[in-house]
Amino acid sequence: MAKNENKIIELKNVTMQFPEDEHQVLKGINLDIYDNEFVTLLGPSGCGKTTTLRIIGGFLTPDTGDVIFNGKKINAQPPHLRPFNTVFQRYALFPHLNVFENIAFGLRVAKVPKEEANKRVNDMLDIVGLRGKEHQDVNALSGGQQQRVAIARALVNRPKVLLLDEPLAALDLRLRKDMQNELKSIQESLGITFIFVTHDQEEALSMSDTVVVMDNGNIQQIGTPKDIYNEPKNAFVADFIGESNIINGVMVRDKLVRLDSRDFVCLDSGFSPMEPVDVVIRPEDVDIVPLEKGMLEGEVTSVTFKGVHYEIIIDVCGFKWMIQTTDESFVGDRVGLVIEPDAIHVMKKSEYSGKFGDYSTFSDEMDEVPLDGKEAEN
Repeated sequence: MAKNENKIIELKNVTMQFPEDEHQVLKGINLDIYDNEFVTLLGPSGCGKTTTLRIIGGFLTPDTGDVIFNGKKINAQPPHLRPFNTVFQRYALFPHLNVFENIAFGLRVAKVPKEEANKRVNDMLDIVGLRGKEHQDVNALSGGQQQRVAIARALVNRPKVLLLDEPLAALDLRLRKDMQNELKSIQESLGITFIFVTHDQEEALSMSDTVVVMDNGNIQQIGTPKDIYNEPKNAFVADFIGESNIINGVMVRDKLVRLDSRDFVCLDSGFSPMEPVDVVIRPEDVDIVPLEKGMLEGEVTSVTFKGVHYEIIIDVCGFKWMIQTTDESFVGDRVGLVIEPDAIHVMKKSEYSGKFGDYSTFSDEMDEVPLDGKEAEN
């Protein structure tokens, strides 16, 4: 979707430090958010994404910097005076009210005439797919249905912006995937801005118009899902968004990079001759071939069947590559690797260089790190 040129929210040099913390949670955040845009703040626990969302919502006031809505500074404006609504991970539905009255609650408080309020609630029931359940007890609903009630309650007041703080985290995998599609569909049908917080890369890539990757209180990269995946700015982004082989390299000259003492044609330019670089090669972009046909060679050390493909770990001169392929190999095989020029992405060295990219200690369990209590604050 082409980006709407109407900028509605601006964060300018926003910093934040909690009194009990030694480190700064936000270190000068600059971010522009546009009308009718689905923006995801993505990053690991403690990176500052939830703090950023709460500053936008007015639940926290930044130490320095400005929050601007439609050209006006709103730092001191409390949450209830901002034209935003929030859906939290814990839905906080009213257990004594049925589905209809939970959704209508904000309209009742605002003293919207009954006929109009009823129409708006019924419209929201259609949008979130809960028509026919309006008289049910919210405690009798499934987790996904409760979430839809929370979303409908937040949207029925017609906010300019909907803030969503890890709203899918409590759902099981299948329901989470269903709700990803539902949320994007709701956002497109209503034409309002969604700002979504998650640590889940798949959620960010599947729903967003714009992904804001954060770590250590800083924005590491802003871009479309395709840009973030295909053109990561540094080793952190490359590693956090999907799987990546990140190898030390040297940019011999424009469009020629050296890996493991061998030169590879690539598409990148703009580096100094013989500049040390990080090279990203996605696992799905490497072909396993017979040994004599390979550009590199190595030994298969691990093979995991994943259903639609195999994940194969190959030791190349002591560096463990991950390859994703539909062709089976076996532990102990000596194989060749072929890498096409458009599969190679060259990045500047950064503070993250050398911290990611080797699969010596790879485990699926590392992808399932639970959120700690700190993320509730950060």
